[in-house]
Amino acid sequence: MSIRQFSRPPDKRDWRALAADIKRWGRELGFQGVGIADTDLTGSAGGLRSWLGDGCHGDMHYMAKHSAERADPGALVPGTVRIITARMDYHPPLARASRSVLTEDTLAFISRYALGRDYHKLMRRRLQQLADRLEQAVGPLRYRAFSDSAPVMEVELARKAGLGWRGKHTLLLSREHGSWFFLGELYVDLPLPVDEPGSSHCGTCAACLAACPTQAFVAPYRLDARRCISYLTIEHRGSIPIDLRPLFGNRIYGCDDCQLVCPWNRFAQPSDETDFRVRQGLDDVALVALFAWSEAEFATRLAGSPIRRIGHERWLRNIAVALGNAATSKAIVAALESKRDHASPLVREHVAWALARHAAPHM
Repeated sequence: MSIRQFSRPPDKRDWRALAADIKRWGRELGFQGVGIADTDLTGSAGGLRSWLGDGCHGDMHYMAKHSAERADPGALVPGTVRIITARMDYHPPLARASRSVLTEDTLAFISRYALGRDYHKLMRRRLQQLADRLEQAVGPLRYRAFSDSAPVMEVELARKAGLGWRGKHTLLLSREHGSWFFLGELYVDLPLPVDEPGSSHCGTCAACLAACPTQAFVAPYRLDARRCISYLTIEHRGSIPIDLRPLFGNRIYGCDDCQLVCPWNRFAQPSDETDFRVRQGLDDVALVALFAWSEAEFATRLAGSPIRRIGHERWLRNIAVALGNAATSKAIVAALESKRDHASPLVREHVAWALARHAAPHM
């Protein structure tokens, strides 16, 4: 969407009443929470620079390239005065329990957010509808809608907007809703009243840090993506570090462990959004079955899924690691043998590693 350019005349409207309307409209559109923040992120900019300076972003070079826009909303969208942040629950209500999938090494574990349709389109469509309602009320509006689609410090903006606090696992947490939700933003040029920032309620709890299979949390509130299963199975394009592969278990797309152990997720609510319901049986499916998908099957079966963006090659890479971590069986070995001579060197490398694991007892 292009930025609307115009000069806003003085306006004496009741901004507090408009802010209340925005939150009501957001709820009517299916958001479970809406808050408003200013654009001052100077308190977080230093932490971002330090994180990038330590290389914790791995191969996500766009994080460094657009760090200035990330730390300054006005640099990303000139004229921005406020950020409206919206939250939408995503946990699918009928999905098989995560822990039971994680304990069966022949099954594939996929992060709960990716079991249904891609959330980006739904979130942006709802945000656009919210912007349309707002424009009907105030006239021409300069705005941009985002949902994990631009250099935006989503968690910090949501914290400032009163939707929760940053947990030690770096995700946003809410006392009433846990962390199983997506965030989206509307950058607007309206002088709306801002909400009180969220205050932390993690206390001395460090369950999320201890639960990480690869110990990717190098300190509270600091994640090293280079050790993170979510990063390595989704964002990383190359070879998965050999020393980390045995720690992946059967996780083939993302990792929810830090959320699964968080006490605040006892209060999380399942989503009633049709788009987030489980598709293709991905909550309870055998690794061998997924490994057998051809590239065409992968593209067809995962049409509309966020998983499709990693491509078939990385899909097979990830599953090969999980098959290498499973207990040895004729079916597992046969599946790996079928891809021993795959056209992709990346796939062949991970298949060879997995087969070597089955040729000798797992260490």
